[in-house]
Amino acid sequence: MRAWLEKAGFDPRFTSLVLALALIWVALALATDGIFLTPRNLYNLSIQTCVTALMACGMVYLIVARQIDLSVGSQMAFTGMVIAWVQVEGLGAETPFAWIASIGAGLVAGMLLGAFQGWWTAYRGLPAFVVTLAGYLMFRGAAFLVADGQTLAPLSTTFQRIGGGVHGSIGPQWSWLLGLLACAWVISQAVYARRSRRRYNAAMAPMWAEVVKTLVTCAALLGFVAVVCAYPDPGVDEGVAATGKGIGVPVLILIAVAAVLTIVSQRTRFGRHVFAYGGNPEAAFLSGLPTKRVVLTLFMLMGALAAIAAVITTSRLNSGTHSIGQMAELYVIAATVIGGASFAGGVGTIPGAIVGALLIQSLDNGMVLMDVSSAKRQIFIGLILIGAVWMDNVYTRRMTR
Repeated sequence: MRAWLEKAGFDPRFTSLVLALALIWVALALATDGIFLTPRNLYNLSIQTCVTALMACGMVYLIVARQIDLSVGSQMAFTGMVIAWVQVEGLGAETPFAWIASIGAGLVAGMLLGAFQGWWTAYRGLPAFVVTLAGYLMFRGAAFLVADGQTLAPLSTTFQRIGGGVHGSIGPQWSWLLGLLACAWVISQAVYARRSRRRYNAAMAPMWAEVVKTLVTCAALLGFVAVVCAYPDPGVDEGVAATGKGIGVPVLILIAVAAVLTIVSQRTRFGRHVFAYGGNPEAAFLSGLPTKRVVLTLFMLMGALAAIAAVITTSRLNSGTHSIGQMAELYVIAATVIGGASFAGGVGTIPGAIVGALLIQSLDNGMVLMDVSSAKRQIFIGLILIGAVWMDNVYTRRMTR
């Protein structure tokens, strides 16, 4: 089917991923007697996916550049503890703007952790696998030492909204407006891309294929808005009619990050340097590209995204604990590889990583609803990671024939 999909203008890997996700959702809905597809569960699934998807966006850049970070969960734990410490022990949780200062401290801490690993990898030539494996141990230990293993709580009430809990969404009106604006943007981009291809006499997909892609994308966007608006906000005052929650704040953060990183990868010099380095590191170095600075920046970016994931997690839990982020490395790497990033370098997309994260989180969420034990879930996700890497190897070999 690959040749037919390419001729019709569809990305074979991404299309296959979306179809696999749809089949998994149908199977989980049947296995859970429809509970999986309820508005409440899908809203919670969207919030849960954001943490994995945010870090998967950074992992795409690293894997494209033939690097890897095994310490993202430990970075998340350390930066989360820094955020909680600044609010609880440092400035006081309800001190005005203390939550903003804590987020800034977490981001700085995340970038410093990334710079530490990036320096050893880029400027001292150590393998990223070894450096980040050491970081996996060190940063988790550092997270414990921030508060001597204690849980820091409660956090700022304003900060708690970032996690998507009570009042942590934008409501139905703003959600529908945002959904309609997103559909208008999708349509305008499709029209613009087709006109640009026609202007330069480039190959174009059939009109029906463009229409189908646009309609499916808009239907998915509006369907998502309808689902999250159908879930009533449990935090409304007593005696007041419940309204739909709408799009959660973590989803908005993910959309913003994904949009920025997609633009960076497609429209900026730095993005071209990353893909050039991943495609052929030796040629990139001999061409004069600042390869060491690129690798250092990528690890700093990964640290910043781990800190943002920590912001969402700590605000949702209303506490900081050194145990958050355990097994996050497995989920993030699995989501990135399933989303189409290749360990051979030079290949990967932000939308693919997000859909991969949604697929992984859907499986985990569905197995929880089916009362599958944590140990069995870990085995299953590990098998999926092996299968994803194997499929990537098969696909790469076929493409190079």
